[in-house]
Amino acid sequence: MPAPPSEEARLARLVRAHDRWRGRSVFNLLASENAVSPTARQYLGSDLAGRYTLPMHETIDGELVDNSYAGTRYTDEIESLANAAATRVFRARYATTRPLSGHIAAMSALVPLLPARARILAIPPTEGGYDGYAAGFLPSVLGYTVRPLPADGPGHSVRADSAVATIRQERPNAVVLGQSFFLFPYPLREIAEAAHAVDALVFYDASHVLGLVAGGAFQDPLREGADVVYGSTHKSFPGPQGGLLFTDREDLFRQLDPALVWRVFDNAHWNRIAALGQTLLELERTGREYAATVVENAQGIARALHDLGVPLVAESEGFTRSHQVHLDRTHLKATFGVGGAGLCRRLERQRLLIDLVGRIGTAEVARLGLTPADMPRLADLLVRGGLRREKVGPEVLAWRKQFPALRFA
Repeated sequence: MPAPPSEEARLARLVRAHDRWRGRSVFNLLASENAVSPTARQYLGSDLAGRYTLPMHETIDGELVDNSYAGTRYTDEIESLANAAATRVFRARYATTRPLSGHIAAMSALVPLLPARARILAIPPTEGGYDGYAAGFLPSVLGYTVRPLPADGPGHSVRADSAVATIRQERPNAVVLGQSFFLFPYPLREIAEAAHAVDALVFYDASHVLGLVAGGAFQDPLREGADVVYGSTHKSFPGPQGGLLFTDREDLFRQLDPALVWRVFDNAHWNRIAALGQTLLELERTGREYAATVVENAQGIARALHDLGVPLVAESEGFTRSHQVHLDRTHLKATFGVGGAGLCRRLERQRLLIDLVGRIGTAEVARLGLTPADMPRLADLLVRGGLRREKVGPEVLAWRKQFPALRFA
């Protein structure tokens, strides 16, 4: 039975309301989100949204064919252009923009390259790691055994000595680096040397820091020893929701690339790949300035919040070297009587968005045009709106209206 016309009108109203609210009426400080450029958004809504392409080299009815679909002359070229842009941005020999998300990019790397019943090391969620690598999730789905790689330094940072000792003791098939709470670069050279000494691969999940890696503002995983780097493209990387993967190793890419279709996914959503290609091209021009601004904003808002008495983690290490700042939720509750979830809800009512687990991200506000000089004002609004419970929403909205267009786009 078809939906009544009123439901179509309601849906249209909801989408317009969302665009006004999230696109023009709030400061988004969620560490897991970013703003997509107008051109990339245009490509997401193009005719590509409903199309397939499936490059192949097989014989059908006695004829050698290079694609199982007709009409793909531009689609295939779009993908080639996006892949080439990825190799340039990340200085990699090989790249694919096909993974549909960071999680699927992880599967795209792990499934073809690791044996059945593989043993992997990953940072546990209790130490800031990604839940997907914990027992019961990807390892269970893929039949792997996962053991903890400690992240017991300040702000869940990884120490070289404890990481190397764990690798030597566990002798895994792979070390998987990557965190949801991600403040500091890894001692990657030491980790890679220890891993390769026991014939283990090093996978670097850059989902949160991919935009910073692209702009040279965090670390350079391939040059520091990672075998395969992958991640999602909508956190510090300012693209559409999706993923990508790159490596310098031809032997690994020859195993990876053919294993993607019909094993991990089928249609790769070529409207997304076009939008991702546009974002990569934008970052070729502006990525270094963008990434530097994001990190400087994070350090600036951390210092400003600290000066206002807000408890943060990793003070002794300078708070952060990424796009994230972490509230010390235990001391926040003891000092101000509110936890991460309560603070999040208070701030949302004042047009300031953070997440419930105490992360503050500066990627999207850098895209809007905020600079380190603006961070004391933004910190003041967070404190007044979230901790003092003042009604700062009108002030936030008036300030937000001063940034109608995206930078670095």
